[in-house]
Amino acid sequence: MSAVVADVVAIRVPERSWHSEARAVKIVCRRELIRFLGDRAQMMMALIQPLLFLFALGTGLQSLSAASTDGVDLKTFIFPGVLSMVVLFTALFRAASLVWDRELGFLREMLVAPVSRSSIILGKCLGGAIIASSQGLLVLALAALVHVPYDPVLILGVFGLLLLLALTVTAFGVLVAVSIKQAQTFTSVMQLFLMPMFFVSGALYPVSGLPTWLGVLNRIDPLTYAVDPMRRLMFDHLDISEAARRTLDPGVTWFGWRVPSLVEVGMVLLLGLAMMGVAIWKFSRTE
Repeated sequence: MSAVVADVVAIRVPERSWHSEARAVKIVCRRELIRFLGDRAQMMMALIQPLLFLFALGTGLQSLSAASTDGVDLKTFIFPGVLSMVVLFTALFRAASLVWDRELGFLREMLVAPVSRSSIILGKCLGGAIIASSQGLLVLALAALVHVPYDPVLILGVFGLLLLLALTVTAFGVLVAVSIKQAQTFTSVMQLFLMPMFFVSGALYPVSGLPTWLGVLNRIDPLTYAVDPMRRLMFDHLDISEAARRTLDPGVTWFGWRVPSLVEVGMVLLLGLAMMGVAIWKFSRTE
């Protein structure tokens, strides 16, 4: 009998380059977008609760707050907080896709690909940030309904803040997702952080004159430093009295010093980059 000689097929794994890594980031990011756009129910659910806060809660409490807002509609005041709420909810739960990928086995396929693990994390963060900021943009389109003008500088500035917040919150969610193995546990942990971060941030009330314990929590809440510059930017484009401005937009202070908007934006950016870096480090150590 003649021996059967099997053909040997050479397989060459291409070397990593900045081009291949950028392509990997793009593919992971695109996958996140496709998954989100294919789930219309999730798109709508991410908007319902913030819109209820804006129009139901804002309208319902207007009669109680009218005496202390100096003529400013309560919906106008809480609009920056609601925009941040949309981004917060969407970004945190988009990070859950990493946990689901692990449970369904798809993450294992990504890990054997000839790309660095940092590219996977970057793609996840960018995809989540784009999705969350686009959801915020949908709510921002309703600005006229809460007496906020469609000023180009205002719209671009607010959208930039939403994009920055979305990137930071997604990085935080990915950092948690890297450390948690089960989707149920991830959901419980996110619920633990979600509502406290929103309510403590000053999204629904001015941050001056708070009780000491609540003031401390407000100053260490990262969401505070996104809501405040957004509200300050909106109030700069509104025709309101100085008394209303002092009451509703006192700004975040540290020991009597009002923190500038650029410092707040820088803090959000640095925090997001730091959490993304830690997430990459932890993910790179994952077996």
